[in-house]
Amino acid sequence: MHWLERLWPDEYVADIQQIDLDKLRANGYRLILTDLDNTLVPWNHPELPDALVDWLRAVRQRGFSVCILSNNAGPRVNAFAAKAGVDYIAAARKPKQEAFRRALAQFGVPPEAAVMVGDQLFTDIQGGNRCGLYTILVLPIAEREWWGTRLVRRLERIVLRRLVRKGLVIPQRKVKGNE
Repeated sequence: MHWLERLWPDEYVADIQQIDLDKLRANGYRLILTDLDNTLVPWNHPELPDALVDWLRAVRQRGFSVCILSNNAGPRVNAFAAKAGVDYIAAARKPKQEAFRRALAQFGVPPEAAVMVGDQLFTDIQGGNRCGLYTILVLPIAEREWWGTRLVRRLERIVLRRLVRKGLVIPQRKVKGNE
């Protein structure tokens, strides 16, 4: 497999609200693994926005299980997951496969029935692809990030340009008021 293929998402959407949950369900997916920071909420944001509460409700109504898979430390992820009412694996060390496999085993779901949603190519998408999951890349929610992530974003921008030249389409963020 060419190294760029490991970073190619199955879908690329502006945010989690743009994910077609009905299509995922119809295609046999049952588990949504999701990154936390800059995927569900801004980095280190402690609260659940109303839009996220509504999205999680829609996810559950369609029969999906949800598990946060975060490289962030346990206490922060634990507190957030408890508020959201979802399972989690903290300090996941993505893109290593161990946490992905642990989540699949915990929910009794094979890789072909699971989705990984995240904002980073090198952690979320590469890890999900390596495990055979359906991967969905979202635009980062905010610019504020952990310093290590900011460094990796520089390389990610170079890779994204290569992916775009090969046909990946970057989604446009909806402007509030123009819906």
